[in-house]
Amino acid sequence: MIYVEQAKILSQTPFAAEQFIVRLHAPQCARHAEPGTFVHLRCDDLLPMRRPFSIMRTDPEAGWIDILYRVFGEGTRLLSRRRAGEHLSLLGPIGKPFVLHERYTRPLLIGGGVGIPPMVFLASTMAARPGPYQPLVLMGSEVPFPFQVRPSQLLLPGLPPEAIATMPLLEAWDIPCRLSSLQGYPGCFEGYVTGLARPWLDSLSSEQRATVEVFACGPHPMLAATAALARDYGLPCQVSLEEFMACAVGGCAGCTVPVHTADGVAMKRVCVDGPVFDGASVFLP
Repeated sequence: MIYVEQAKILSQTPFAAEQFIVRLHAPQCARHAEPGTFVHLRCDDLLPMRRPFSIMRTDPEAGWIDILYRVFGEGTRLLSRRRAGEHLSLLGPIGKPFVLHERYTRPLLIGGGVGIPPMVFLASTMAARPGPYQPLVLMGSEVPFPFQVRPSQLLLPGLPPEAIATMPLLEAWDIPCRLSSLQGYPGCFEGYVTGLARPWLDSLSSEQRATVEVFACGPHPMLAATAALARDYGLPCQVSLEEFMACAVGGCAGCTVPVHTADGVAMKRVCVDGPVFDGASVFLP
C-alpha cells in the first residue's frame, strides 16, 4: 500500500558537492518501507511535480526515514532550501524491494553515487535480522562521500591493501565496506567499484562463490558493468533502476524500460514493476 503523508522535516544535513541527508517524520512510510522502495516528494509548493527519492534508512519505532540526495535540478535545489519544522507532501513507500534469499549467505552490495542509499538500507536490514548473512558493501563516488570516511577496522581478505576507507555507520553494524573513486581520495580504491569487486570474488573458492548474490543501485553504466560482472562469475544479480518519473504510481507509463522475459521483450514500469529487477533481464550481453 502507498501512503500519503505530510512529512515533517526533522533535520537537513549538508555535505560536500551539494549533497544532503534529510530526515523526515513519516510514520506510515517508515513502518512499511523495505530496501529498494522509494518515496515521491513534493519538494516545494512552487513545484507541483513530485520527485522520486530512494530511502536510505528508517526507524519504524520513531517514525522517521532518511533520504540522501544531491542537488541536480530545480526540484532538489528547492528541497535543499527547506528547513526543519516544515512539511513535505510524501507518497510512499513505492515499488518492489530487493529480495533476500537464505541460500546466498554472502551478499555483495554495490552502490554508486546516489545509488548508495538502497545499499545502506539493505545492509541495515541484514544487520537487524538474525541470520546467516555475511554482506560486503562496496561504494563508488566521483564526488566526496556524504559521510566522514575512516580507515576500516574490519579485515577482509581478497581486497587490494590500499583500499581501507569505509563508511563508519556500516562498520558500527559490523558490516565490512570499502570505497572506490577515480578522484584520488585517501584510502579509496583507484578505479571503478566493479573493479574492486573482482579481486574479492577471485579470492573466494568455488563453494564460497556459489553463496554470493549481487545487489546494485547506481548510474546506468555502473549497473550494466555490475550485471556483466555477475554474468562473468555466474552470480544472480538484482538491480534497482533510476528513471525520471511523473506519477510514480504506474499511471503515466513515463518510466518504462525494456525487460527480457520468457515471452520476449516487455515494457515494464520502473515505479511499480520495479525499481528492482533481475539484472540479467535488463542488461543482456
